Amino acid sequence: MEENNNEREEIYSERVRAGKRTYFFDVKATRSNDYYLTITESKRRYKDDGYTYEKHKIFLYKEDFNKFVLALNNTVNHVKEELLPDVDFEEFNRDNEETANVDTELKWD
Repeated sequence: MEENNNEREEIYSERVRAGKRTYFFDVKATRSNDYYLTITESKRRYKDDGYTYEKHKIFLYKEDFNKFVLALNNTVNHVKEELLPDVDFEEFNRDNEETANVDTELKWD
C-alpha cells in the first residue's frame, strides 16, 4: 500500500457509527509536533457493482477548539430544548447499543 505523504500521524481516534454514516474524530500531529483534529463523515453509497464511501472532512485547529465545542453544544441544546423538547434523546442511545456489535470494514482511497 502506498503511503500518502500529505496525511499526518494519527495520535488518537474515535469512531461513531450512525446508520449508513460513520463519523471519525482523529487527532493528528503536524511536523512541528502541534496537534489538530479532523472530523470525517463517511457515507456508504452503492455504485455500479459494489459500494463506495463518500467522505467529507473538517480540520479543526487548537485555537478554535473552545469556540467550536461551545457553538456545537449551544446548537444541540437549542434543538433539544427549544425545537424538540418532547423527544427522548436517550432512546437513540439504546438503539446504538443494540447495533454496536455490527462491525463493517471501511475502505479509504
